[in-house]
Amino acid sequence: MFAITPRLVLRPGWPEDAPALARAIAHKSVVTKLSRVPWPYGQGDAEAFLADAWQGSVPRFVITERARDDRPIGCIGLHHDHDLPELGYWLTPEVWGRGYATEAGNAVVALARDSLRLPRLRASWLAGNPASGRVLSKLGFVATGRVVPQPSRALGHDVDTVEMLLDFDADEPRMPIAA
Repeated sequence: MFAITPRLVLRPGWPEDAPALARAIAHKSVVTKLSRVPWPYGQGDAEAFLADAWQGSVPRFVITERARDDRPIGCIGLHHDHDLPELGYWLTPEVWGRGYATEAGNAVVALARDSLRLPRLRASWLAGNPASGRVLSKLGFVATGRVVPQPSRALGHDVDTVEMLLDFDADEPRMPIAA
């Protein structure tokens, strides 16, 4: 499955992406904003992530810039660790502040709503990363009022996460999109 936005290509991750993916995420400033990612992050971690990405029934994408090479600059996708599909994403620091998380997020939210026909999505962000909370708000997510501790593999202790929910309006007509 692929998604193309004005500036990005969201595509499956392939085994040969492992070295570039490891370089893109292997920044302490990235992994300390994510709960499931170990530190230090190496090529073996990227290989395991890429192998696991093909196992699920929900989409996971490597993010690349259309105007540049096919080098991964981040990842975005859905996973089922809870009762609802959850949106997760990260970008390498080199591209922070360009609106890429919102652009990629809009594509995945549209896919979840229009093609997968999911009734709602869940997301959460680490309380120390308000920029992620702003991205999720732009995507239509609303805070549930719950802040829950979650283990951070990179930090080695629990961190507070702010839970958010996106309910797709049942009365809103849905447009099918190619996937």
